[in-house]
Amino acid sequence: MIGYLKGTVKYLDPAYVLMEVNGVGYEVVCSGAAFSNLSGVRKGEEGEVYTYLKVSEDDITLFGFADPQEKALFLKLTSVQGVGARLAMSVLSSMRPSEVSEAIAAADTKRLSAVKGLGKKTAERIILELHGKISADELLGVDSVGGRVSAPVSSDDEDAVSALMGMGFTRQESARAVDRAKANGAKTVEEVLALALRGM
Repeated sequence: MIGYLKGTVKYLDPAYVLMEVNGVGYEVVCSGAAFSNLSGVRKGEEGEVYTYLKVSEDDITLFGFADPQEKALFLKLTSVQGVGARLAMSVLSSMRPSEVSEAIAAADTKRLSAVKGLGKKTAERIILELHGKISADELLGVDSVGGRVSAPVSSDDEDAVSALMGMGFTRQESARAVDRAKANGAKTVEEVLALALRGM
């Protein structure tokens, strides 16, 4: 089992991140938070990601997470009938882990079913099966070491992300577009939005 990778970020793409570890390149399908963390790594520098290796009859996929808490939440989501790994990643790329935990604890079906590909019945099943299994730390967004989990985007970028989401893009797509815009030199919200929209 590959549970953690630390290596050079060679390639970033919305579909996956390529990391070189001791001369071996690993393709990792990342959550929005993990992608955001890795996209902030300068070329040639090391990045890290917590991983889960999913093996099926016709596919082997390495999923990446920002921290152990996010990985644990992913495993809880995939334990629910009808929630596969891809759908669980969609949830974690559309909502922060603490937001997912809050929605489950509050039995907020509407909030969960707003995730693309997640219907009302599946949202209800997630709440039914995981309600009561969410810890206080998960609700507060605290990782296993006791530190606050970093948000997928900074507070300065949240306005830009929200604006893009208001145009119909998912949180994951919006956060990634904002990251790319900032990497290309955009500083103000207006500049970030302009560059982000060009790359959407």
